[in-house]
Amino acid sequence: MGAKYFGARVERREDEPLLRGKGQFTDDIVLSDALVAVIVRSPWAHARIDSVDVSEAAGMPGVHSIWTMADLPDCLRGRQTPIQVPNAAIRQPHNFPVLADGEATFVGEPVAVVLADSRELGEDAAQMVFVDGVPLPVAADVGTAAEPGAPLMHSSLKDNIAADLVLQFGEDENPFEAAEVVIEETFRQHRGCCQAMECRAVQAQYDALTDQLTVWSAAQAPHMVKNIIVEMLGHDDGKVRVIAPDVGGGFGPKGMVYPEEVLCAALARETGRPVKWTEDRREHFLSTTQERDQIWTMRVAADRDGRLIAVEGDLVHDSGCAAPWGIILPYIAATTVPGPYVIPNYRMRMRSVFTNKPPTTPLRGAGRPQAVFAMERMMDRLADRLGLDPAEVRRRNMIRPDQMPYRMGLIYRDGSPLTYDSGDYPECQRLALAKADWEGFKQRQSAALAEGRYIGIGVANYVEGTGLGPYEGSKARVAADGRIEIASGAAPQGQGQKTILAQIAADAFGVPMEDVDVRVADTGIVPIGIGTFASRVTVNAGSSTHNASKSLRAKVIKFAALRLEVPEADIEIDSRVVRARGTNRSVTLGELRQFANGMPGFTLPEGLEPGLETADWFSPRQATYCNGTHVAEVEVDADTGAVEIRRYVVAHDSGRLVNPMAVDGQIQGGVAHGIGNALFEHMHYDDEAQPVTTTLADYLLPMAPDVPDVEIVHMETPTPLNPLGVKGAGEGGTIPAAACIVAAVEDALRPFGARFSECPLSPQRIVEVICQSKKVA
Repeated sequence: MGAKYFGARVERREDEPLLRGKGQFTDDIVLSDALVAVIVRSPWAHARIDSVDVSEAAGMPGVHSIWTMADLPDCLRGRQTPIQVPNAAIRQPHNFPVLADGEATFVGEPVAVVLADSRELGEDAAQMVFVDGVPLPVAADVGTAAEPGAPLMHSSLKDNIAADLVLQFGEDENPFEAAEVVIEETFRQHRGCCQAMECRAVQAQYDALTDQLTVWSAAQAPHMVKNIIVEMLGHDDGKVRVIAPDVGGGFGPKGMVYPEEVLCAALARETGRPVKWTEDRREHFLSTTQERDQIWTMRVAADRDGRLIAVEGDLVHDSGCAAPWGIILPYIAATTVPGPYVIPNYRMRMRSVFTNKPPTTPLRGAGRPQAVFAMERMMDRLADRLGLDPAEVRRRNMIRPDQMPYRMGLIYRDGSPLTYDSGDYPECQRLALAKADWEGFKQRQSAALAEGRYIGIGVANYVEGTGLGPYEGSKARVAADGRIEIASGAAPQGQGQKTILAQIAADAFGVPMEDVDVRVADTGIVPIGIGTFASRVTVNAGSSTHNASKSLRAKVIKFAALRLEVPEADIEIDSRVVRARGTNRSVTLGELRQFANGMPGFTLPEGLEPGLETADWFSPRQATYCNGTHVAEVEVDADTGAVEIRRYVVAHDSGRLVNPMAVDGQIQGGVAHGIGNALFEHMHYDDEAQPVTTTLADYLLPMAPDVPDVEIVHMETPTPLNPLGVKGAGEGGTIPAAACIVAAVEDALRPFGARFSECPLSPQRIVEVICQSKKVA
């Protein structure tokens, strides 16, 4: 074949149709005679719903029907949607119903559904659905909601504590007692939204003749959507198909299964007509799951050289009104805190608390940005206390490569011992510092200060568990024209998975990449799967694609040797032709496919299964851990609080790189997301849990001038845990960004003695701290 695609900067095959406007998103799909669903949502954060009056709306033009909880089929009445990741530590399992069942628990909760001929007519009718309710006391803030006697999020609860557990390791009974240095601080990270370019969208179609239910959804995990629809509706598993077409960004919240998906499927079956729902931007602010409201109280003990003795903390996590993914967010956060550091003693109390706000679920980084913010800010505090360079304090505490594999002492979210498999953390930090000219910064800072400018630099490290199981599957087959077809349970939302899997398959089978087609995100093609989240697809779907493609090659060689009557060792594959080396005998892959399918009356040789098709299910025995170091150089306008990121450097190690260009894109996009976390994105609620920032005029996102070109240094430490040696790369650009940028802002404002213990940092907050510092001075 000649060309090797693994490790090459291959252009993404997904881009051209999207750039030409030929993508097909859920809302683009036109189904004949479809009804449009419009959701009537709760205006209260917490209320008892006494009645829903649909009489006036039902008679309006274009209205087909209106559905409340009482009107839904029996299979949905009085039921909550299943918790997708249950955990025995959850004291009060609570999830949302498909429609509010007598009690609304957040602003935006679905109360009724209007089915109409168009969205416009449906919205007109929805305005005339009158919901009569009595407001109830509101659990509005995670800090106060955790206290005894706080207003209950839901009347069925005994308190607002969803889970309360302690994670710890170490043998010292009281490591803080004799420590030379003890530092304590409280950090708060506020709520943020997903804000993908494409909001959520669902279409469902039911065929009564075949009892087939087909659902199209802008989802990250179509197989999980299918599983919950089957469970909720009691529909035959073999007659439910879920397809995720082009998806305009996911970032985690589209990995949830929402009431709207179940509703559209149920109502399509009930009405016998296709049902379509497309979320608008305001609904996204109100009802799509969010992330990030946490309070951390941290203590660190160290010796006079800055070496850590103990870390302990108290994490209070806002779960919102439900627990769709159980306690995954705070659990990941609590296990991420140790990062790349040797910590002899660790203890973290973790409380997940219900409030009357939308649920919080994984959003790019899934609890890790919060954990890294808390730990890396404490490392900065330790450096300040001891008068040491922040990078040097980190270096002194880093796990060395000769300590790998390194068993941390905790159980990770996959149920396996948290064991770092590979990496060179000190070298990764060194590469980042060298690229950023860390040593020369003090001179640059002094020169800028002489000019009246305030510049600062920050560094932050992270370690991330990636490639989580339980499995992902791929099928490989020879098509009639001799092309190789790969089908995978992966469900991309912009990561370039079709390109990545094609590169892997082309090398494993031994054909040009142009001869490989990839199909994904369709439960009708691969019946079971997990989904795309948690930086897991390259590890799992990539490994299963590699294995299936190699098995297919072996099968082709066996059939070709039989057909051409030569030993298997003499068979070579050249594009779509299979040859007998040293002869003029050959057969096309298409012809060999016909031969392998068999002829009537003829038997196959023993040990050969019919057909040129193979499948593989890769199941990792534990997570594999990527790592990285970020360095940010910023300039702060002390008069306005404006922050300019002058330079941003990332050194990262995600194992072997299938496509460095695709990884560059993931890092650049991840840093943009992290900049939003650090400086812009804050979902505000008032004291009654009413959302305040419900438009993009109020909720700020980073724009092009706010995001610099990221300077990237690749390390490649192969993991021994999968056949490709790969680790995840989708979230590393985000995870340490807020810690890094806030540290840089604080460093820039050292002349004012400014200190920051929260994110995001708004210009107003920066000016406020500067003014307070001036008053103290």
